[in-house]
Amino acid sequence: MGNELRQKSAPDVVWSVAGTDSGAGAGLQADLRAIDAFGAHPCTVVAAITAQNSLSVQRIEPVGAAMLEAQIAALADDMAPAAIKTGMLGSAENLQVLVHWIDRLRQQRPALPVVVDPVLRSSSGALFADATLLKLYRTELLPRATLITPNRSEATALLGCAPLHSRSAVERAATALLALGCKAVVITGGDELGAMSEDYAATPYASGWLNLPRVATPHQHGTGCVLASSAAAAMARGFVEIDAIVLAKMATTHALRRGHAAGQGAGPVYPGAGFALVCENLPGVSTTGQAEVSKFSRLSDPDLGLYAVVDSAVWVRRVLDAGVRTVQLRIKDSGQSSLRDEVRASIAAARAANAQLFINDHWALAIEEGAYGVHLGQKDLESADLDAIARAGLRLGLSTHSYWEVCRAWILRPSYIACGPIYPTPAKRMPWIAQGNGNLAYWCTLLPLPVVAIAGMDPHRASQAMACGAAGVAVISAIMNAPSPEAEIQHLRQAVQEGRLLPRRASPELPKTTLQREH
Repeated sequence: MGNELRQKSAPDVVWSVAGTDSGAGAGLQADLRAIDAFGAHPCTVVAAITAQNSLSVQRIEPVGAAMLEAQIAALADDMAPAAIKTGMLGSAENLQVLVHWIDRLRQQRPALPVVVDPVLRSSSGALFADATLLKLYRTELLPRATLITPNRSEATALLGCAPLHSRSAVERAATALLALGCKAVVITGGDELGAMSEDYAATPYASGWLNLPRVATPHQHGTGCVLASSAAAAMARGFVEIDAIVLAKMATTHALRRGHAAGQGAGPVYPGAGFALVCENLPGVSTTGQAEVSKFSRLSDPDLGLYAVVDSAVWVRRVLDAGVRTVQLRIKDSGQSSLRDEVRASIAAARAANAQLFINDHWALAIEEGAYGVHLGQKDLESADLDAIARAGLRLGLSTHSYWEVCRAWILRPSYIACGPIYPTPAKRMPWIAQGNGNLAYWCTLLPLPVVAIAGMDPHRASQAMACGAAGVAVISAIMNAPSPEAEIQHLRQAVQEGRLLPRRASPELPKTTLQREH
């Protein structure tokens, strides 16, 4: 196909078990478009047939359980799924057939992702699930779900609880849904009002609110179908639940922007490729209780170049003397008696050299000593007073390793975002898969902020990183463990300069996953 999203090898197969929409706005027709936008191959298992248009659902007829099973058996024999998405199932008998096949397929692939969109009624009010089917959702299907994607009213129906009118109520509902046996849940806010579209995700890797300005359009038909099938397609590509939810929200937002009228009523959303390269589609992720903060100051010089990460004031002076003008002081022992002296001496040396110095982790001390900037990892975000850092005028750099972490950083609008590990590194043990230059090129294309490449750098890799669009290349071991650090710094600086002159590496439509899914 000529791009990295549509590989020459066979695409991932994603099944959609759902109902048809004769108006082609929702159901299987929407799922086909959404799955195709991820470069996967969609297969359809028709569970129900509807007669509907843009104004109303006029008739619903479930497919017989025997016919549903025949469709699944035919696909299982030749086109086994990398993920399954379920929508309207039509009958209790159909749900039981599906559950049987999920168990059977998982004998070969125990962690086969199953995304359940609990389609209980249409936006026009037509009922899609009776009491018996609703009970089986709770007792049979949800316990087998990798991810469920209800809106607030669907979550209320599944739990039999009061309407979810507050953020805390939504969070409690997500916890209650997880208790029913599903592995992850996202309660969407598409059916709510307000300037922001807010979804709450609770997953094994992370939980939090996904926020984007609401797309002002009357054409929203099929939104829930697109989100669920997009999440399934993302998981078929190997993304973990929280990253798949982020991608699904990006794809759905893109589809909303492309929605159009197709009749007299609400028109369909329209998924399409390229959604993941539009920064306006990138949601912010805020964890529970995270305070809103001001935007952080921009870098004095966004061209960070060689970014030396060292562990003492002596090393700060040494790399500055060798010509480095972006430095991070990374002292991991917070109980070190000389910590303040090290920070103070490093700040003085950087000021004298007109260099940009970032203090790793020790944000309070950095504020007290008047540092230029602070660099924080993801864990440090949980305890740092970000508002205090912003008020003090310090620049902020944040480490990220996957989609949801980038989104968590993005909502804060830091001074720069560091992406890694680009290559495996001996600096510390990491649970992430190395991103490589393809991912780096992607983040540099998507993010309108300086991006720093972290981990495993040598002169050749530094040059390639700059060709990906990186604003800087962070280096630890290559400098501090070199027989001649000053000579290695000159090699690295030359490589950075040469990389700036190389042709810009093209970005893939989607990066590869950096967190390993179970198989």
